Amino acid sequence: MSASQYQRQLESKRKQRAEAETKAGAFRSKESTKRAAAGKARQSAVKTKSEATFRSKMNEAERRETEAVTAGKEANRWETRAADYRKAERLLQEKLTRAEKSEAAAADHRQRQMEHQAAKREAAERSAVNERLSRAESSVGYVLSRLPEPKPEKLRILMLGASSDGDLRIGREMKRIQDAIRTALLRDAIEFDVRPAATPDDLLDGISQFRPHIIHFSGHSDEEFLVLEADRDEGGLSAEISARAFASAVRATDTPPLLVVLNSCSSASQIDALVEQVVPFAIGMSDTILDGDAINYAARFYANIANGQSLTSAHQAGKARLEMDGAEGCDLPTLASAEQADPVTTILVHQAD
Repeated sequence: MSASQYQRQLESKRKQRAEAETKAGAFRSKESTKRAAAGKARQSAVKTKSEATFRSKMNEAERRETEAVTAGKEANRWETRAADYRKAERLLQEKLTRAEKSEAAAADHRQRQMEHQAAKREAAERSAVNERLSRAESSVGYVLSRLPEPKPEKLRILMLGASSDGDLRIGREMKRIQDAIRTALLRDAIEFDVRPAATPDDLLDGISQFRPHIIHFSGHSDEEFLVLEADRDEGGLSAEISARAFASAVRATDTPPLLVVLNSCSSASQIDALVEQVVPFAIGMSDTILDGDAINYAARFYANIANGQSLTSAHQAGKARLEMDGAEGCDLPTLASAEQADPVTTILVHQAD
């Protein structure tokens, strides 16, 4: 993950630790107050000559002591939790430091490359201007008389996975999706291009070479970014791609996809822009989703697609799968569509005649 993501996680962990320490202090204070009250009740019991008052005060002392023990246990529990948060903070700080060093080195390398390439482009562009003018002149007057008739073809799914830290089961998700399709009615009508350690170039090459109908992304994201892997041999390096840059990449083809699936945390905020500008349909997650829930939703969604069901039915089946498991995130998957696109009637895989 990127340094900015580690920084956000570190700030969240610090907040959790501070809240745990506050609660531990409150329960510890309550424990002291209850013990003092128990001692006071015992003193009163010793001083009284009334047997009824003695029993009453001793019962009160016992209640206060029980309350003190309960408060002490809660204080211990929150102190343990605060200690766990401190340990997590230290680990995140170490990862943040490494990520900042790695990103600084990568930025310096990119700057040197950009300066070198800028000089080459300047020379090449001067030569290309004349060539483009020549081609434009020769192509004037030629137009297409009609578009070719569409040809029957298989549904092509480009599967992109990225987890540079290895904290997501990318391979597991891709296998579950492929296994679900292999047992479906229309399995022979689907093709895959699987890229489990996807880089920015894998995204661009997959779109231009494979020309997918569906782009499926599995990895880390938030409201504004997707995280791919850096195209370098060192492990643990990531490439943070803005939602705008991702949309530009999906748009950069003569055959744009029909559906983009962002099976990653908090990605639903990106799908409205995709359906307004790029694709007819998009799916994202409205908040943080557990890895296992994301895998189960995707496997069921594609199983229904491969059984000839509509986009709406496949989406509802994926959500139902999570609800049947009792998952709290069953409402997180979100389907968006362009104004003139109807997911209820859209079926991506049809039975051959």
